[in-house]
Amino acid sequence: MAHSGVAHANLGLTQPNAVEPPQISFSAKEIDVGEWKGDILAVGVTEKDMSKDSNSKFENPILKRLDEQLDGLLSEASSEEDFSGKAGQSTILRLQGLGFKRLGLLGLGNSALSSTSAFRSLGEGVAAAAKASKASSAGIFLVSTDEFSAESKLKTAYTIVLGTVLGVYEDTRFKSESKKAQLKSVDIIGLGSGPDLAQKIKYAGDVCSGVIFGRELVNAPANVLTPGVLAEEASKIAAEFNDVLSAKILDSEQCKELKMGSYLGVAAASANPPHFIHICYKPPTGEVKAKLAIVGKGLTFDSGGYNIKTGPGCSIELMKFDMGGSAATLGAAKAIGLIKPPGVEVHFIVAACENMISGTGMRPGDILTASNGKTIEVNNTDAEGRLTLADALVYACNQGVEKVVDLATLTGACVVALGPTIAGFFTPSDDLAKDVLSASEITGEKLWRLPLEDSYWESMKSGVADMLNTGGRQGGAITAALFLKQFVDEKVQWMHIDMAGPVWSEKKKSATGFGVSTLVEWVLKNSA
Repeated sequence: MAHSGVAHANLGLTQPNAVEPPQISFSAKEIDVGEWKGDILAVGVTEKDMSKDSNSKFENPILKRLDEQLDGLLSEASSEEDFSGKAGQSTILRLQGLGFKRLGLLGLGNSALSSTSAFRSLGEGVAAAAKASKASSAGIFLVSTDEFSAESKLKTAYTIVLGTVLGVYEDTRFKSESKKAQLKSVDIIGLGSGPDLAQKIKYAGDVCSGVIFGRELVNAPANVLTPGVLAEEASKIAAEFNDVLSAKILDSEQCKELKMGSYLGVAAASANPPHFIHICYKPPTGEVKAKLAIVGKGLTFDSGGYNIKTGPGCSIELMKFDMGGSAATLGAAKAIGLIKPPGVEVHFIVAACENMISGTGMRPGDILTASNGKTIEVNNTDAEGRLTLADALVYACNQGVEKVVDLATLTGACVVALGPTIAGFFTPSDDLAKDVLSASEITGEKLWRLPLEDSYWESMKSGVADMLNTGGRQGGAITAALFLKQFVDEKVQWMHIDMAGPVWSEKKKSATGFGVSTLVEWVLKNSA
């Protein structure tokens, strides 16, 4: 990430190390699983696959043959370790005298047509086993694929690749020492072969590039990733894929000309100036049949302003992730630049800034005027993300798009409602809800539709302006969405995704890259 010409970008003398993303070669093969040669063979099994006869022998013919090849070690180990094929279970055996050094059984749950999350976990399990054993090659085989349609096989391969690459990836840019990933090649066995599968595997790799980029943006601390650096990263993406992407970066003066008073009000306190980012994707050939916009909240740090975040649970130390929506947006832009879908134009928009405290900052009680002329009484400076999104949504609608999806780490209320792994979404459009939900089912990212309850708007009314920027404590995620709705053209289909929960993994203490894969899938659904 670049650092030139941006105030405090090198605060603390910290600069990220250059770290190569995982370079794993995937191939689809149709071979007898017992003949595969390499470091670790991972076998995905369901609970049904693990059933045994009265002689404690596997009933599944493939497992039975593998077990005979291993002199009964497979059935013995599964019994001793109480491995039954449940989702998330795994057992790894060290072997000698065979073409592979290790064999792993990984549970998929009760059905061969398992959920997307089970296949993603399978890939992650392979990555974990490869790391632990320093394996450079792996084979992945599903015991039961008889029920799989051709389309199911493609989706399964895609999900396994996604889980494997993202499981191998570790963000070590800010560590003084880092280890390179050992895994170099993965064979997917038993899901077919041919150009369609090869194309799906490549597509999964392109999506992973976007997800990894999104994770790195969120993981980067605020003393490294300023609004200016985020804009530089956006410009780099456009330059890398300049056959299909172009970038326009607006400074504060240009934003003033567009009357973006809501966004500029948030940015006013920071020594790091705001940067409004607009990347446009246009297909290399053919007619454009659909125009879309993706808008991401881009607060590279959120102190809360004069309503400063204080007390237990305020998570101020994690507020570098308040640009998670912009990371998803730019990660999707990178993936779309790689994939180059036909027939669709996409505008990727981020109003990047910091919410800080100084004598020039907005105060509680100030009134801001957004670019569509609506006025906002700021009764809480910590409800700043919606203020930046207001002008970004107006700008997006002015690009002549038919559909807009915005993503934001917007409210703690949504985390309270849905927990840490599910994003809430709001939309007046059932068609758009169906499209995005079907995209998320393919990627395994969890979304839940919440109501746009118009009667709650009463709590958002101001006595001196058109609206307040926050309502009462109850229904906070809903009133935030109702606020955003005021800045969307009625002719445009719109969805707001509140991703405050799944943007970050507390277990891994790292960004998840949430949103990238679903956005890419949604764009492809709208392409010719």
